[in-house]
Amino acid sequence: MISPKSFLYEEEAGVAYITLNRAERLNALTFEVYRELTDTFAALKDESAVRAVVIRGKGRAFCSGGDVHDIIGELFKRDMQGLLEFTRLTCELVRNIRQLPKPVIASLNGTTAGAGACIALASDIRLASHEAKIAFLFVRVGLAGADMGAAYLLPRVIGLAKATELLYTGDFISAEEAERVGLYNRVVTREELADVTREFAERLARGPSFALAMTKEMLNREMNVSLDTALEWEAQAQAICMQHPDYREAYEAFVEKRETRFSEK
Repeated sequence: MISPKSFLYEEEAGVAYITLNRAERLNALTFEVYRELTDTFAALKDESAVRAVVIRGKGRAFCSGGDVHDIIGELFKRDMQGLLEFTRLTCELVRNIRQLPKPVIASLNGTTAGAGACIALASDIRLASHEAKIAFLFVRVGLAGADMGAAYLLPRVIGLAKATELLYTGDFISAEEAERVGLYNRVVTREELADVTREFAERLARGPSFALAMTKEMLNREMNVSLDTALEWEAQAQAICMQHPDYREAYEAFVEKRETRFSEK
C-alpha cells in the first residue's frame, strides 16, 4: 500500500493523485520528498487499480525546486560521492516517471521551477493555470542546465533552439508562452484547472491501459533510433496490441453501437 509521509496520496476513479503539500515553502523538495516520490512512482507499476497518475501542488505553486535550506545548504557538507548519491536520486525520480507504463499528468497550479520544472517535463501531459510560469533555474545558481534529464527531454519537447535559450538563461516564461512553444498541453484558469485535470485523467483511466502503456514505451524507445528501426518496432508493437482483448472489444463495441469496455490490464 502506498502511504507516503511527506506528501498527500489518494486514489479515485482509477486515478492516483500525488499532491505536494508544503504550500508555505512553495512545495520545495526535501531529501525525504525526493525519496518518497521516487519510491511511489516505482510502486505505482504494481498498483493495478491505478490507470493514470496526477501530480500537483497545494497553494500557489506546483513546485519551486529543491529547498534552499533543507537540500542546498546540506549539500555543501557532502563530498563528491555524497553529491553523486543525491544527483542520481533526482535522476532516478525522472527515470521512474518515464518508465511508469501509465499516463502521468502534471497539473501546474502556479510557479514551476528548477526540479519542479523537471518533474513537469518528465510527465506525459502538462495542464496549467495562467499563473504557472516555469523556469529551468539551474544556471542561475551556478549549475549546469543539464539536470534531471532536462538537456535530453526539453529539446525533444520544444526544439533545440528554444530549449537552449531556456537552459542557458534560466529565465521564467509565462504559461501562455509555454503553451505556445509546446511545453504545456493546455492552459486554463486557476478555477478550471482541477476539473480539467480530473476529466483528462479519468478519460485516460477509462482508456485501453495496454495500448497506452505500449504507446508510452514506444515514445521513450524511439527518441534515438532511425526511421527504419522505429517503423519495425512500431510494426511489432501494433501486432502485439492486435492480440490483446481490447482490440477485439473496440471492434465489437463499434459493430454493436455501444460504449467500449476496455480491460483493466
